[in-house]
Amino acid sequence: MRYLNFFLNIDRCKLKKKILNMDKNLVYFKLLGAGLATIGLVGAGAGVGVVFGSLLLAVARNPDQLNNLFRLAILGFALTEAVGLLALMMAFLILFK
Repeated sequence: MRYLNFFLNIDRCKLKKKILNMDKNLVYFKLLGAGLATIGLVGAGAGVGVVFGSLLLAVARNPDQLNNLFRLAILGFALTEAVGLLALMMAFLILFK
């Protein structure tokens, strides 16, 4: 209940009028859905750690291939972060739509 009061006490915001007209259960479920959607960010963080951990292992085994391995690691980083940004975008869409 305390979190709902914090969310409803937004001053000078267009969102306040819209939220005050909503059912409280709808607000609860929007907050819950946005929170669950951010779980994808945990996976993105773990994925980045796996990518760069694998880069360190690969460079330790074969230091001559550093340039090629680093390019592949950056590609893996970008793809992993894209998934995390999609999860964050879904959380914002659920929350503010």
